[in-house]
Amino acid sequence: MKFLVVSVAALLSTAASAETHQYRVLFGGDDVGGLEVETAGNTSNIEFDYKQNGRGPTIAEKVGVDAEGIPTNWTITGRTTFGNPVNESYACADGKASWQDSTGPGSAGACSFYIDQNGSPWGISLLAKALLATPDAEMAVLPGGTARIRARDTATYDGADGEVTVTTYEITGLSTDPAHITLDQDLNLFSVADPRFAIVRKGYEAADEALRAEAERYSTQRFVEIQAKAARNFDGPVRIRNVRIFDPKTLALTEARDVVIYGERIASIEDLGSLSTEGETVIDGAGGTLVPGMYEMHGHIGQDNALMNIVAGVTSVRDMGNENEVLDGLIERIDDGIIAGPRISRSGFIEGQSEFSAATGEIAANEQAAIDLVRWYAARGYPQVKLYNSMNPEWADAVVGEAHDLGMRVAGHVPAFSTADAMIDAGFDEITHVNQLMLGWVLNEGEDTRTLFRFTAMQRFPSLDLDGDLVQSTLDKMAEKGVAHDPTIAIHELGLTAIDGQVPAGSIDVFDNMPVNTQRYMKQALFGTENQAERDAYIAAFDTIIETLTLMNDKGILLVPGTDLGGSFAYHRELELFEKLGMSPAQVLRRATYDMAEYLNQDQELGSIEKGRYADFFLVPGDPTANLKEIKRIQMVVSNGTVYFPSDIYPFFGIEPFAEAPEILAE
Repeated sequence: MKFLVVSVAALLSTAASAETHQYRVLFGGDDVGGLEVETAGNTSNIEFDYKQNGRGPTIAEKVGVDAEGIPTNWTITGRTTFGNPVNESYACADGKASWQDSTGPGSAGACSFYIDQNGSPWGISLLAKALLATPDAEMAVLPGGTARIRARDTATYDGADGEVTVTTYEITGLSTDPAHITLDQDLNLFSVADPRFAIVRKGYEAADEALRAEAERYSTQRFVEIQAKAARNFDGPVRIRNVRIFDPKTLALTEARDVVIYGERIASIEDLGSLSTEGETVIDGAGGTLVPGMYEMHGHIGQDNALMNIVAGVTSVRDMGNENEVLDGLIERIDDGIIAGPRISRSGFIEGQSEFSAATGEIAANEQAAIDLVRWYAARGYPQVKLYNSMNPEWADAVVGEAHDLGMRVAGHVPAFSTADAMIDAGFDEITHVNQLMLGWVLNEGEDTRTLFRFTAMQRFPSLDLDGDLVQSTLDKMAEKGVAHDPTIAIHELGLTAIDGQVPAGSIDVFDNMPVNTQRYMKQALFGTENQAERDAYIAAFDTIIETLTLMNDKGILLVPGTDLGGSFAYHRELELFEKLGMSPAQVLRRATYDMAEYLNQDQELGSIEKGRYADFFLVPGDPTANLKEIKRIQMVVSNGTVYFPSDIYPFFGIEPFAEAPEILAE
């Protein structure tokens, strides 16, 4: 959904009379808000507001355009999805451009099309209209880069105002992923959509499902094309010569070896310099290190980040909640080799019914409905269920009991108006998110965590006595009962410590390799604050989180690495933060590989590099047990026996590669 709200602002008619354009925001088919545009002459006023899962943007814009439809003045105010204040502006005067966004002020010696940072989805249609008026369907944009457009498909939809014929366009050059926008015959906005989310002209909401299916098809086509160009499937065995192997069981590297794969399996591990057989492909490991494929344990995997996880060495993802049909389709395409993606372990998402219900997964109106959903997921092979914020905590005993009777693990948020202790007593096997664990120590009776309050209340964390009975009793109970914890440290670091205009700690190592507009969004705070005192409280809260997790690690509580940020580069940061809890680089790598395979009962086939196991691993030039940052310099990934060179793939996303591919010595 993120690309729908990061490169947008206003498409305006030049008609003299005032016009109103209205749209509905649909998430998983549910109406969660709206977009309304009033245009008079060359000026438009825009209101964009939706709320899903207790959060969402509230944006007001005013934009003026010239005769060519290029913005000349623009103001954007409001709040982002997680409440960060927006006060953005752009102006073109005397042929010069100036702007202000969350990264700070900017200027250019000539005016061009300005790409907004936090506007509504209306603006990308203004860009589309401007691009379609150019001879080459492309133009330089501000703050940097070149935008390009191409038509994809035309369709007709019936609605309140009769049949409308529309065309979907693809715009590239703005970020790592293309944007799709659907316009009517007058080049007015009709919709924007992705597989789970759509903004559709009011009166045409019935087109939602078809539009989302179309978005999924475009995404699939893109990744099929990349797969055809970048995936390497060799005839015969593949010998990776001269590599050390990280052994998670000994926490050490082996002597240099040759690793041979055939099909999807590791065929043999041989002495360095062993003779190759006829028909082998030989890849020079050049003394680098092979590491087993890593596990992202808190994903909401989609087609847009499946490949990006692979090239980051994440060959397995535990999905923690998704649209069931969308996820099933993605798994099928990955399994069939149509597109690249990690192995996916599914979680059955169960939410209670309330005004704050998440649209993801399935919603239960009562206890029996929740139990029925557990049974539905069990019958379809889901290894666990995830329970969410609006579930009635009084149902926990029965729901967890049913899941355990069916051999399923139970993970989840702490339902509103309850505590982690109560859920542990009910039998939760895993508590999800460190704020969910800790909020029960600081909340007052009746405070509602179904809203952004579950984030803002973290400002109370620094007041906690971590040595006191309140905290220690919970942690001791978790250790005694073997309850695991999925803290998602990276997203908490980003939310609590990121400051507008600064590169956040988790992005420093990758920032320079990103496209211009991706860099802009990296330099934007996630959680909003009203003043420096609030930001200081957030930063102190993150310090308290690290102290708490260090205590948990010391007590032997299993901490599970996952990001809730899409994995990939964020996952690398997650592992770095595990080091801050007192773990060595080798221990972190074991946690990311073998420990997680064991936790998911997959350790007989995954988690280590051994003969007969699946060929899921990656190559780095140095020693990641000495410096964990080596995992950011991946030269090659093997996923289910298919070989990928990240340096071949990153350019498709406008990303400068981080390492050169290994040399193929013989083929």
